[in-house]
Amino acid sequence: MPAALDPPVLTYDPHPAPPALRLPAGACDSHVHVFGPADRFPYAAQRNFTPVDAPREALFALHRTLGIGRCVIVQSLVHGFDNRVVEDAIAAGEGRYLGVALVPVDVPDAELQRLAAAGFRGVRFNFMRHLAGATDVAAILALTHRLKAVGMHLQVHFQSALVHELGEPLARSAVPVVIDHMGRVDASLGPDHADFRALFELLANPLFRVKVSGIDRVDADPASAPLYARGVELAQRLVAAYPDRCLWGTDWPHPNHTHVPRDAALVDALQRIAPSPDLLQRLLVTNPAHFYRFPS
Repeated sequence: MPAALDPPVLTYDPHPAPPALRLPAGACDSHVHVFGPADRFPYAAQRNFTPVDAPREALFALHRTLGIGRCVIVQSLVHGFDNRVVEDAIAAGEGRYLGVALVPVDVPDAELQRLAAAGFRGVRFNFMRHLAGATDVAAILALTHRLKAVGMHLQVHFQSALVHELGEPLARSAVPVVIDHMGRVDASLGPDHADFRALFELLANPLFRVKVSGIDRVDADPASAPLYARGVELAQRLVAAYPDRCLWGTDWPHPNHTHVPRDAALVDALQRIAPSPDLLQRLLVTNPAHFYRFPS
């Protein structure tokens, strides 16, 4: 647990520049977080770091700058199982913002029903060494039957090597499974590495979706030219092969990172990830609109 006097970490650019790429109407950022303000939404005692507040107002302003009209906010371990911070942002988003919650595997059915009515479309579980709260996959599979009853999907965040042991059990999920950040593969190892091949093959099962977010995490060299080229290559391969099952997000405000990415650069990289108007429309508009069931 962070010491009480740990200085808060600024994880994002508070003055983002606009991108060169003009996004299609209704473009969706399918993976962001909100932090605080801590005086309204206290941070969890068991968080692994203390961020500078990244409240909904900063997120909404970022999206106006980037040209993004819809969003899915993912509850962060910074706030633990207290999903009020995301619920507040959903309510303020006037139908354009939805959420993914963090819950314990024994969450009551009544709470799942309440979250679903508030605009949460799924729940997320972590399998990362640097994050607390990883849960036994068998217990998660049992929960998926209750998620199905309320129209929620399962979202998973795991270290790349775990794709080999999690793929088979997750294929037994009762609901669709979204894999975060391209399975956190190491892009420096290339598309022929066993971890990326396993992820790629897993996507042949229509139960799975993948977020081609995190080009800046799987290829964390902010000095590369073109920027994040190895991460872009992996994302482009996934979009080309599975154009109807890919989602994209900025991952703002970029917690637990090696550097602070430029959000405009992440948007502009979409020209390489989805290099045709049809692919870009599917990735940013059609896929998230259908999968997350945004209100008309």
